Amino acid sequence: MPTGPIEMLAVKFPGNRFTGEIAPALADLVETGTIRLIDILFVRKDADGLVEVTEISELDDDTYAAFDLVTSDLEGLMSEDDGQRMSELLEPNSSAAVMVFENTWATRFTEAMRHADGEVVFNERIPRVVIDEMMAEMDT
Repeated sequence: MPTGPIEMLAVKFPGNRFTGEIAPALADLVETGTIRLIDILFVRKDADGLVEVTEISELDDDTYAAFDLVTSDLEGLMSEDDGQRMSELLEPNSSAAVMVFENTWATRFTEAMRHADGEVVFNERIPRVVIDEMMAEMDT
């Protein structure tokens, strides 16, 4: 089965204030076929640095319901160890949603590239802050 590029993304929430507010935007991406969510973990580091890794199925009912539209196709590729490694990116008293997803929007292009014996030799995501800085420099 052809697939698009697969990425891992960790989104940090300071103060351990993860509320599920990103769920509707994530659901839109899944519903429109822009991405296919493969797995999602929630990592929380308390003020003392103790780490808790939570699978989506372990969320409380209200938070789980917010993600209902994106959970049907999860494959559970990430483990507790993956969550522990991602926790190293967090300061105490913060949390993260860690997602693995397929960029389904690129599947057709990726398949065409493979059939043409094309090979990706460079691919880098440019952080938004870098783009903002470049744009600001252009305006001056």
